[in-house]
Amino acid sequence: MNPLDADAEVAALLAREETRRRGSLQMVAAESASSPAVRAAVGSIFADKYAEGYPGRRYHGGVEVVDDVEQLAIDRARTLFGAEYVNVQPLSWALANFAVYVAFSQPGDQVLSLSLKHGGHQSHGSRANLSGRWFGVLNYGVRRDSERVDYDQIRELALLHRPRILVAGGTSYSRGWDFAAMRAIADEAECILWVDAAHLAGLTAAGILESPVPYADVVTVATNKVMRGPRGGMLLARAEHADSLSRAVYPFLQGAPAMHAIAGKAVAFGECLRPEYTDYAHAVADNAATLAAQLDARGLRTVSGGTDTHIGVVEVSSLGISGREAARRLAAGRIVVDKAVTPFDEAPVAEGSAIRFGSAVLASDGLRPADMPHIADLMMQAMTTDDPARHEAIARDVAAIGGDGPTGER
Repeated sequence: MNPLDADAEVAALLAREETRRRGSLQMVAAESASSPAVRAAVGSIFADKYAEGYPGRRYHGGVEVVDDVEQLAIDRARTLFGAEYVNVQPLSWALANFAVYVAFSQPGDQVLSLSLKHGGHQSHGSRANLSGRWFGVLNYGVRRDSERVDYDQIRELALLHRPRILVAGGTSYSRGWDFAAMRAIADEAECILWVDAAHLAGLTAAGILESPVPYADVVTVATNKVMRGPRGGMLLARAEHADSLSRAVYPFLQGAPAMHAIAGKAVAFGECLRPEYTDYAHAVADNAATLAAQLDARGLRTVSGGTDTHIGVVEVSSLGISGREAARRLAAGRIVVDKAVTPFDEAPVAEGSAIRFGSAVLASDGLRPADMPHIADLMMQAMTTDDPARHEAIARDVAAIGGDGPTGER
Protein backbone atom coordinates (compact mmCIF):
# COMPACT_ATOMS: atom_id res chain seq x y z
CA MET A 1 0.00 0.00 0.00
CA ASN A 2 1.25 3.45 -0.87
CA PRO A 3 1.34 5.47 2.38
CA LEU A 4 0.04 8.46 0.48
CA ASP A 5 -3.16 6.59 -0.32
CA ALA A 6 -4.24 7.90 3.07
CA ASP A 7 -3.89 11.50 1.84
CA ALA A 8 -5.32 11.87 -1.62
CA GLU A 9 -4.71 15.62 -1.76
CA VAL A 10 -0.96 15.35 -1.13
CA ALA A 11 -0.73 12.33 -3.43
CA ALA A 12 -2.37 14.37 -6.18
CA LEU A 13 0.08 17.23 -5.65
CA LEU A 14 3.03 14.83 -5.83
CA ALA A 15 1.67 13.38 -9.05
CA ARG A 16 1.30 16.90 -10.49
CA GLU A 17 4.91 17.74 -9.63
CA GLU A 18 6.15 14.49 -11.17
CA THR A 19 4.22 15.30 -14.35
CA ARG A 20 5.60 18.85 -14.41
CA ARG A 21 9.17 17.67 -14.09
CA ARG A 22 8.83 14.77 -16.50
CA GLY A 23 7.65 17.02 -19.29
CA SER A 24 10.00 19.97 -18.71
CA LEU A 25 13.63 20.99 -19.00
CA GLN A 26 14.60 21.83 -15.42
CA MET A 27 17.29 24.50 -15.68
CA VAL A 28 17.07 26.36 -12.38
CA ALA A 29 20.69 26.76 -11.31
CA ALA A 30 19.97 26.10 -7.63
CA GLU A 31 18.39 22.72 -8.31
CA SER A 32 19.65 19.22 -8.96
CA ALA A 33 18.02 15.79 -9.02
CA SER A 34 18.74 13.53 -6.06
CA SER A 35 18.89 9.77 -6.50
CA PRO A 36 16.20 7.37 -5.29
CA ALA A 37 18.63 6.28 -2.55
CA VAL A 38 18.94 9.84 -1.22
CA ARG A 39 15.18 10.30 -1.30
CA ALA A 40 14.66 7.01 0.52
CA ALA A 41 17.04 8.08 3.30
CA VAL A 42 15.30 11.44 3.67
CA GLY A 43 11.95 9.66 3.92
CA SER A 44 13.23 7.05 6.37
CA ILE A 45 12.70 6.24 10.04
CA PHE A 46 15.52 8.65 10.91
CA ALA A 47 12.98 11.45 10.45
CA ASP A 48 11.50 10.45 13.82
CA LYS A 49 14.71 10.62 15.85
CA TYR A 50 15.62 13.52 18.13
CA ALA A 51 19.38 13.78 18.68
CA GLU A 52 20.35 17.15 20.11
CA GLY A 53 24.11 17.56 20.32
CA TYR A 54 26.93 15.83 18.49
CA PRO A 55 27.99 12.15 18.18
CA GLY A 56 29.08 10.90 21.59
CA ARG A 57 27.69 14.05 23.25
CA ARG A 58 23.90 13.89 22.84
CA TYR A 59 21.22 15.19 25.13
CA HIS A 60 18.75 12.42 24.26
CA GLY A 61 18.92 8.65 24.65
CA GLY A 62 18.71 5.96 22.00
CA VAL A 63 21.23 7.68 19.76
CA GLU A 64 23.73 4.91 19.07
CA VAL A 65 22.51 4.37 15.49
CA VAL A 66 22.18 8.04 14.52
CA ASP A 67 25.62 8.68 16.00
CA ASP A 68 26.98 6.18 13.49
CA VAL A 69 24.97 7.76 10.66
CA GLU A 70 26.30 11.23 11.40
CA GLN A 71 29.86 9.97 11.79
CA LEU A 72 29.56 8.15 8.46
CA ALA A 73 28.49 11.39 6.78
CA ILE A 74 31.38 13.26 8.40
CA ASP A 75 33.93 10.62 7.40
CA ARG A 76 32.72 10.53 3.80
CA ALA A 77 32.76 14.34 3.53
CA ARG A 78 36.26 14.43 4.99
CA THR A 79 37.41 11.89 2.38
CA LEU A 80 35.65 13.82 -0.38
CA PHE A 81 37.02 17.27 0.46
CA GLY A 82 40.08 16.66 2.65
CA ALA A 83 38.81 18.97 5.39
CA GLU A 84 40.12 18.72 8.95
CA TYR A 85 36.75 19.67 10.44
CA VAL A 86 33.32 18.76 9.07
CA ASN A 87 29.89 19.68 10.43
CA VAL A 88 26.92 18.13 8.61
CA GLN A 89 24.23 19.46 10.95
CA PRO A 90 23.26 22.82 9.35
CA LEU A 91 19.65 22.54 8.32
CA SER A 92 20.27 24.75 5.32
CA TRP A 93 23.03 26.44 3.38
CA ALA A 94 21.92 29.81 4.78
CA LEU A 95 22.22 28.51 8.35
CA ALA A 96 25.72 27.25 7.58
CA ASN A 97 26.51 30.77 6.38
CA PHE A 98 25.08 32.32 9.55
CA ALA A 99 27.23 29.96 11.61
CA VAL A 100 30.29 31.58 10.05
CA TYR A 101 29.17 35.01 11.25
CA VAL A 102 28.46 33.64 14.72
CA ALA A 103 31.82 31.89 14.98
CA PHE A 104 34.03 34.69 13.73
CA SER A 105 32.35 38.05 14.25
CA GLN A 106 30.15 40.24 16.38
CA PRO A 107 27.21 42.39 15.22
CA GLY A 108 28.60 45.55 13.67
CA ASP A 109 31.80 43.97 12.37
CA GLN A 110 32.68 44.57 8.75
CA VAL A 111 32.33 41.91 6.06
CA LEU A 112 33.70 42.24 2.51
CA SER A 113 31.77 40.25 -0.11
CA LEU A 114 30.81 40.14 -3.78
CA SER A 115 28.04 42.58 -4.71
CA LEU A 116 24.62 41.01 -5.05
CA LYS A 117 24.18 42.57 -8.52
CA HIS A 118 27.53 41.16 -9.59
CA GLY A 119 26.64 37.60 -8.58
CA GLY A 120 26.76 37.56 -4.77
CA HIS A 121 24.15 36.11 -2.43
CA GLN A 122 21.67 37.71 -0.05
CA SER A 123 23.27 36.01 2.96
CA HIS A 124 26.52 37.83 2.15
CA GLY A 125 25.13 41.16 3.28
CA SER A 126 21.89 42.12 1.57
CA ARG A 127 19.91 44.66 3.58
CA ALA A 128 16.88 42.39 3.12
CA ASN A 129 18.76 39.68 5.02
CA LEU A 130 19.92 39.33 8.64
CA SER A 131 23.53 39.54 7.44
CA GLY A 132 23.05 43.02 6.00
CA ARG A 133 21.27 44.33 9.07
CA TRP A 134 23.64 42.99 11.71
CA PHE A 135 26.98 43.60 10.00
CA GLY A 136 28.74 46.42 8.21
CA VAL A 137 28.89 45.09 4.68
CA LEU A 138 31.28 46.30 1.99
CA ASN A 139 31.08 45.01 -1.57
CA TYR A 140 33.61 44.35 -4.29
CA GLY A 141 32.60 43.68 -7.87
CA VAL A 142 33.65 42.41 -11.26
CA ARG A 143 35.64 44.32 -13.86
CA ARG A 144 33.68 46.04 -16.61
CA ASP A 145 35.96 44.75 -19.34
CA SER A 146 35.92 41.06 -18.39
CA GLU A 147 33.01 40.76 -15.93
CA ARG A 148 35.34 38.69 -13.75
CA VAL A 149 36.17 39.30 -10.10
CA ASP A 150 38.50 42.26 -9.61
CA TYR A 151 41.19 41.00 -7.21
CA ASP A 152 42.98 44.35 -7.22
CA GLN A 153 39.81 46.01 -5.96
CA ILE A 154 39.36 43.32 -3.31
CA ARG A 155 42.87 43.89 -2.00
CA GLU A 156 42.46 47.66 -1.98
CA LEU A 157 39.17 47.48 -0.07
CA ALA A 158 40.46 44.83 2.35
CA LEU A 159 43.56 46.82 3.27
CA LEU A 160 41.60 50.05 3.59
CA HIS A 161 38.72 48.74 5.71
CA ARG A 162 40.27 45.70 7.43
CA PRO A 163 37.08 43.60 7.48
CA ARG A 164 36.62 40.81 9.99
CA ILE A 165 35.57 38.38 7.23
CA LEU A 166 36.45 38.26 3.53
CA VAL A 167 33.93 36.27 1.49
CA ALA A 168 34.63 34.46 -1.78
CA GLY A 169 31.78 32.87 -3.68
CA GLY A 170 28.38 33.82 -5.01
CA THR A 171 25.19 32.55 -6.51
CA SER A 172 25.22 33.99 -10.05
CA TYR A 173 28.95 34.19 -10.71
CA SER A 174 29.81 31.57 -13.30
CA ARG A 175 33.60 31.58 -13.11
CA GLY A 176 36.14 29.83 -10.91
CA TRP A 177 38.00 31.69 -8.17
CA ASP A 178 41.65 32.37 -7.49
CA PHE A 179 41.65 31.05 -3.94
CA ALA A 180 45.39 31.56 -3.53
CA ALA A 181 44.94 35.27 -4.29
CA MET A 182 42.04 35.49 -1.82
CA ARG A 183 44.15 33.74 0.85
CA ALA A 184 46.99 36.20 0.30
CA ILE A 185 44.61 39.15 0.63
CA ALA A 186 43.06 37.73 3.80
CA ASP A 187 46.49 37.20 5.33
CA GLU A 188 47.61 40.70 4.45
CA ALA A 189 44.42 42.25 5.82
CA GLU A 190 44.45 39.87 8.83
CA CYS A 191 40.89 38.63 8.34
CA ILE A 192 39.05 35.34 8.09
CA LEU A 193 38.69 33.89 4.59
CA TRP A 194 35.28 32.30 4.10
CA VAL A 195 34.53 30.57 0.82
CA ASP A 196 30.86 30.04 0.10
CA ALA A 197 31.09 26.98 -2.15
CA ALA A 198 27.36 26.32 -2.43
CA HIS A 199 27.57 26.36 -6.23
CA LEU A 200 31.16 25.14 -6.45
CA ALA A 201 31.38 22.11 -4.16
CA GLY A 202 29.74 19.64 -6.52
CA LEU A 203 32.32 20.35 -9.23
CA THR A 204 35.13 20.59 -6.67
CA ALA A 205 34.26 17.09 -5.44
CA ALA A 206 34.88 15.77 -8.95
CA GLY A 207 38.15 17.65 -9.37
CA ILE A 208 36.78 19.93 -12.09
CA LEU A 209 37.24 23.11 -10.05
CA GLU A 210 40.07 23.81 -7.62
CA SER A 211 39.17 23.06 -4.02
CA PRO A 212 38.92 26.03 -1.65
CA VAL A 213 39.56 23.83 1.39
CA PRO A 214 43.38 24.20 1.48
CA TYR A 215 43.07 28.00 1.34
CA ALA A 216 40.02 28.95 3.40
CA ASP A 217 39.50 29.20 7.13
CA VAL A 218 35.97 27.93 6.55
CA VAL A 219 33.96 26.69 3.58
CA THR A 220 30.18 26.50 3.46
CA VAL A 221 28.44 23.99 1.22
CA ALA A 222 24.88 23.42 0.03
CA THR A 223 24.45 19.65 -0.03
CA ASN A 224 21.80 19.83 -2.73
CA LYS A 225 22.59 21.76 -5.95
CA VAL A 226 25.20 19.96 -8.09
CA MET A 227 26.01 17.44 -5.31
CA ARG A 228 22.51 15.94 -5.62
CA GLY A 229 22.06 15.50 -1.88
CA PRO A 230 19.12 16.56 0.26
CA ARG A 231 18.45 20.20 0.96
CA GLY A 232 20.83 21.21 3.73
CA GLY A 233 24.18 22.74 4.58
CA MET A 234 27.65 21.71 5.66
CA LEU A 235 30.75 23.36 7.13
CA LEU A 236 34.33 22.46 6.20
CA ALA A 237 37.11 24.13 8.15
CA ARG A 238 40.54 24.07 9.69
CA ALA A 239 40.74 22.09 12.92
CA GLU A 240 41.54 25.22 14.94
CA HIS A 241 38.03 26.52 14.24
CA ALA A 242 36.17 23.34 15.22
CA ASP A 243 34.98 24.45 18.64
CA SER A 244 33.71 27.87 17.62
CA LEU A 245 31.88 26.52 14.57
CA SER A 246 30.36 23.58 16.46
CA ARG A 247 28.98 25.91 19.12
CA ALA A 248 27.73 28.32 16.47
CA VAL A 249 25.60 25.60 14.88
CA TYR A 250 24.49 24.02 18.16
CA PRO A 251 23.26 25.41 20.45
CA PHE A 252 23.44 29.00 19.11
CA LEU A 253 21.52 28.60 15.83
CA GLN A 254 19.83 25.21 15.96
CA GLY A 255 18.41 22.62 18.28
CA ALA A 256 18.24 18.99 17.22
CA PRO A 257 19.59 18.19 13.74
CA ALA A 258 17.48 16.60 11.00
CA MET A 259 18.84 13.07 11.19
CA HIS A 260 16.96 11.95 8.07
CA ALA A 261 18.64 14.73 6.10
CA ILE A 262 22.03 13.75 7.54
CA ALA A 263 21.37 10.17 6.41
CA GLY A 264 20.60 11.56 2.95
CA LYS A 265 23.84 13.55 3.04
CA ALA A 266 25.77 10.38 3.89
CA VAL A 267 24.23 8.62 0.89
CA ALA A 268 24.98 11.56 -1.42
CA PHE A 269 28.60 11.80 -0.25
CA GLY A 270 28.98 8.10 -0.89
CA GLU A 271 27.64 8.58 -4.40
CA CYS A 272 30.08 11.47 -4.95
CA LEU A 273 32.97 9.11 -4.20
CA ARG A 274 32.04 6.80 -7.09
CA PRO A 275 33.54 7.07 -10.59
CA GLU A 276 30.14 7.61 -12.18
CA TYR A 277 29.74 10.84 -10.20
CA THR A 278 32.83 12.24 -11.91
CA ASP A 279 31.28 11.38 -15.28
CA TYR A 280 28.08 13.19 -14.29
CA ALA A 281 29.97 16.25 -12.99
CA HIS A 282 31.94 16.54 -16.22
CA ALA A 283 28.66 16.40 -18.11
CA VAL A 284 27.30 19.20 -15.90
CA ALA A 285 30.25 21.49 -16.69
CA ASP A 286 30.39 20.54 -20.38
CA ASN A 287 26.63 21.03 -20.84
CA ALA A 288 26.79 24.52 -19.31
CA ALA A 289 29.77 25.60 -21.40
CA THR A 290 28.28 24.20 -24.59
CA LEU A 291 24.84 25.71 -24.03
CA ALA A 292 26.35 29.11 -23.26
CA ALA A 293 28.39 28.92 -26.48
CA GLN A 294 25.37 27.84 -28.49
CA LEU A 295 23.26 30.74 -27.21
CA ASP A 296 26.17 33.09 -27.94
CA ALA A 297 26.30 31.76 -31.50
CA ARG A 298 22.60 32.62 -31.82
CA GLY A 299 23.22 36.25 -30.91
CA LEU A 300 22.90 36.30 -27.14
CA ARG A 301 25.73 37.44 -24.89
CA THR A 302 26.86 35.29 -21.96
CA VAL A 303 28.11 37.32 -19.00
CA SER A 304 31.94 37.02 -18.70
CA GLY A 305 32.02 35.29 -22.07
CA GLY A 306 31.18 31.82 -20.80
CA THR A 307 31.16 29.66 -17.71
CA ASP A 308 33.45 27.38 -15.67
CA THR A 309 30.57 26.02 -13.60
CA HIS A 310 27.02 24.76 -14.05
CA ILE A 311 25.69 28.33 -14.23
CA GLY A 312 25.19 30.52 -17.26
CA VAL A 313 23.96 34.13 -17.10
CA VAL A 314 22.76 35.17 -20.55
CA GLU A 315 21.72 38.68 -21.54
CA VAL A 316 18.44 38.73 -23.48
CA SER A 317 17.86 42.47 -23.95
CA SER A 318 18.95 42.16 -27.60
CA LEU A 319 15.66 40.30 -28.15
CA GLY A 320 13.74 43.37 -26.97
CA ILE A 321 12.52 41.70 -23.80
CA SER A 322 13.47 41.68 -20.13
CA GLY A 323 14.86 38.73 -18.22
CA ARG A 324 11.53 38.38 -16.48
CA GLU A 325 9.66 38.18 -19.78
CA ALA A 326 12.21 35.76 -21.22
CA ALA A 327 11.77 33.45 -18.23
CA ARG A 328 7.97 33.66 -18.61
CA ARG A 329 8.12 32.76 -22.29
CA LEU A 330 10.53 29.90 -21.66
CA ALA A 331 8.22 28.56 -18.94
CA ALA A 332 5.35 28.65 -21.43
CA GLY A 333 7.46 26.27 -23.52
CA ARG A 334 8.20 24.17 -20.42
CA ILE A 335 11.81 25.32 -20.10
CA VAL A 336 12.38 26.46 -16.53
CA VAL A 337 15.04 29.09 -15.77
CA ASP A 338 15.36 32.18 -13.54
CA LYS A 339 15.42 35.83 -14.52
CA ALA A 340 18.68 37.58 -13.63
CA VAL A 341 20.57 40.84 -13.75
CA THR A 342 23.88 41.50 -15.44
CA PRO A 343 26.68 43.05 -13.36
CA PHE A 344 26.13 46.60 -14.64
CA ASP A 345 22.45 46.19 -15.46
CA GLU A 346 20.43 49.38 -15.88
CA ALA A 347 17.13 47.52 -15.81
CA PRO A 348 15.14 47.29 -12.56
CA VAL A 349 16.09 44.25 -10.50
CA ALA A 350 12.51 42.98 -10.71
CA GLU A 351 12.85 42.79 -14.50
CA GLY A 352 16.55 42.22 -15.18
CA SER A 353 18.20 41.98 -18.57
CA ALA A 354 19.23 38.33 -18.36
CA ILE A 355 18.28 34.78 -17.56
CA ARG A 356 20.27 32.38 -15.38
CA PHE A 357 20.31 28.71 -16.28
CA GLY A 358 21.81 25.65 -14.61
CA SER A 359 22.85 22.36 -16.16
CA ALA A 360 22.80 19.88 -13.27
CA VAL A 361 19.36 18.35 -13.85
CA LEU A 362 20.01 18.11 -17.57
CA ALA A 363 23.09 16.01 -16.84
CA SER A 364 21.23 13.84 -14.32
CA ASP A 365 18.60 13.21 -16.96
CA GLY A 366 21.25 11.87 -19.31
CA LEU A 367 21.52 14.89 -21.61
CA ARG A 368 24.99 15.66 -22.93
CA PRO A 369 26.74 18.43 -24.93
CA ALA A 370 25.48 16.98 -28.23
CA ASP A 371 21.94 17.77 -27.03
CA MET A 372 22.67 21.44 -26.28
CA PRO A 373 22.29 22.86 -29.83
CA HIS A 374 18.72 21.53 -29.95
CA ILE A 375 18.00 22.95 -26.49
CA ALA A 376 19.45 26.31 -27.53
CA ASP A 377 17.17 26.30 -30.60
CA LEU A 378 14.12 25.59 -28.44
CA MET A 379 15.09 28.35 -26.01
CA MET A 380 15.46 30.88 -28.83
CA GLN A 381 12.14 29.83 -30.34
CA ALA A 382 10.39 30.22 -26.99
CA MET A 383 11.93 33.60 -26.19
CA THR A 384 11.16 35.12 -29.59
CA THR A 385 7.44 34.44 -29.63
CA ASP A 386 4.46 35.21 -27.43
CA ASP A 387 2.14 32.98 -29.42
CA PRO A 388 0.50 30.35 -27.17
CA ALA A 389 0.23 27.92 -30.08
CA ARG A 390 3.96 28.16 -30.75
CA HIS A 391 4.69 27.67 -27.06
CA GLU A 392 2.50 24.57 -27.02
CA ALA A 393 4.46 23.18 -29.96
CA ILE A 394 7.76 23.94 -28.23
CA ALA A 395 6.46 22.24 -25.08
CA ARG A 396 5.72 19.11 -27.12
CA ASP A 397 9.27 19.15 -28.47
CA VAL A 398 10.61 19.59 -24.95
CA ALA A 399 8.56 16.64 -23.69
CA ALA A 400 10.02 14.48 -26.46
CA ILE A 401 13.60 15.07 -25.35
CA GLY A 402 14.66 11.82 -23.74
CA GLY A 403 16.78 11.17 -20.70
CA ASP A 404 18.11 8.05 -19.02
CA GLY A 405 19.48 9.49 -15.78
CA PRO A 406 18.94 8.18 -12.26
CA THR A 407 16.01 10.40 -11.36
CA GLY A 408 13.27 8.56 -13.16
CA GLU A 409 11.73 11.93 -13.96
CA ARG A 410 12.08 11.93 -17.72
